[in-house]
Amino acid sequence: MKHLKSLNKFFLKYKWRLVIGFIITVAARIFALFYIPLAGRSTNIIENYINGEITDIQIVRDELAWNILLIIGATLIAAFFTFLMRQTFIVVSRHIEFDLKNVVYKHYQELSLNFYKKNRTGDLMNRISEDVSKVRMYLGPALMYSVTTLTSSVVVLIFMIEAAPLLTMYTVLPLPVLSFAIYKISVAIHKRSTVVQQYLSKLNTFTQESFSGIAVIKSYGIESQTNENFTELSNGSRDKNIALVKVQAFFFPLMVLLIGISNVLVIYIGGRQYINGLIDLGVIVEFLLYVNMLTWPIASIGWVTSLVQQAEASQERINEFLDEEPEITNPKQTPDDIQGDIAFKNVNFTYDDTNITALKNVSFEVNSGETLAIIGKTGAGKSTILELIGRLYDVEDGEITIDGRNIQELNLESLRKSIGYVPQDAFLFSDSIKSNIKFGKTDATDKEIIEAAKNASVHKNIVGFSKGYDTVLGERGITLSGGQKQRVSIARAIIHDPKILLFDDCLSAVDTETEEEILSNLFRISTNKTTIIVSHRISSAKNADKIIILEGGQIVQQGTHSQLLNQEGYYKELYAKQLNEKEM
Repeated sequence: MKHLKSLNKFFLKYKWRLVIGFIITVAARIFALFYIPLAGRSTNIIENYINGEITDIQIVRDELAWNILLIIGATLIAAFFTFLMRQTFIVVSRHIEFDLKNVVYKHYQELSLNFYKKNRTGDLMNRISEDVSKVRMYLGPALMYSVTTLTSSVVVLIFMIEAAPLLTMYTVLPLPVLSFAIYKISVAIHKRSTVVQQYLSKLNTFTQESFSGIAVIKSYGIESQTNENFTELSNGSRDKNIALVKVQAFFFPLMVLLIGISNVLVIYIGGRQYINGLIDLGVIVEFLLYVNMLTWPIASIGWVTSLVQQAEASQERINEFLDEEPEITNPKQTPDDIQGDIAFKNVNFTYDDTNITALKNVSFEVNSGETLAIIGKTGAGKSTILELIGRLYDVEDGEITIDGRNIQELNLESLRKSIGYVPQDAFLFSDSIKSNIKFGKTDATDKEIIEAAKNASVHKNIVGFSKGYDTVLGERGITLSGGQKQRVSIARAIIHDPKILLFDDCLSAVDTETEEEILSNLFRISTNKTTIIVSHRISSAKNADKIIILEGGQIVQQGTHSQLLNQEGYYKELYAKQLNEKEM
């Protein structure tokens, strides 16, 4: 249970509720067992009447009636305390489940971009949903029944020892065998539970990717192949679950067998003691009731053990991610005032997951209020520069400064709040268009939203929809065309009103006329902002204050539009090619 130790902080948080729950449980068990001595006493009264030791039937009736009333009263009180017990333990488990999910989700947000490249979305979702649910079963039902079993066993053993010590010793003889069996089966359950959860993660990942890529699956007509792959995964998951259930199935029959052996011992040993006049008949009745009273608590040990082992396996998987340290950390809590002077000084960068060197000895400067354009072939390292400015990664060699300070010394929240970033692959949430634009400024007015949409040249498209700005988008903005998604993403960055604007080839899906309109608006609203535009088109770069050409992660040319046209190289060739295409 070593991985479950990380949950102790939650137990401490709700310690007083749990203490009250424990007290209520003890009270519930005492009252639940209260009827057994009364049953034994009633048996003795009847036996005494049969043996002629009591001759007045009215005394027997009165005694039995009184015992019945006490049994009914104790049962009702036990039922009430049992209700309170469930309310206490189960409610606490739901509170801890809520806290744990928030802890996991908050940690997910703090983890670096590199982490998400190495782990699949389906697996991340499974750990915060299915794995946390398994842990919740340990925090609630498993804990509650463990306390119930412990208190029941202790109270029953006290009552049994008080009634007949020797008979008690014989009755509990099967318990060591039970303990050893539970230990061995628990080990097997833990191993198989881990495999089951791993298969569930694979299933979640596969289905999530299939739904996200359904258009590709249909386009290539591979539905049957995808279904076969899903069936193969499902069969594997089924087999692992069956293997787990086979081990779990040993518990209950084993418990019943051992309880049955205890009953036989009570009847045999207790019968001999009764014949020898060592105990009353009522004691045997009490012991049979005690042993059978322990049937469910003892039988629940198997179920509880299974829950605990599954929770242990799930918490181990959760801890794998919780123990993951973010590669990008906030160096300080005090905010910084960002103006937008950016400088790269001999920067080198290699991606960990692919080992591809994206930047080699890159150096450039762009002052606040200036516009820098970056042009180059696919894979030249253009997007990497923008990701480094947003500190989604840290450089391994060289230095990036903002306003003359090393980027790694700046308050991370201040840095990212000062940036408006439009990625190459525009991501929109499954919400209204208005909400997607407001993502850049949550308290934006309708007037500001419309103005931002106009500057991004998407206002006319939006008002053409039946619900306008209230149009709800499909997953990843699938309702919109590629160009519309890009322009809504641009509107989101504009309304943010940041000091630094980063545009990563975000006009690739729009026509030339719309591109010129958007660029005109961008140059107007970015007068006092640092703007970096990544593009494959000369039309997007020609009006920039500075232009750099990347090739293989290195800067091979830099200058203004007119300077670069007077140099032989990639920029002049690209300009001639695109000019020729436009004329054609």
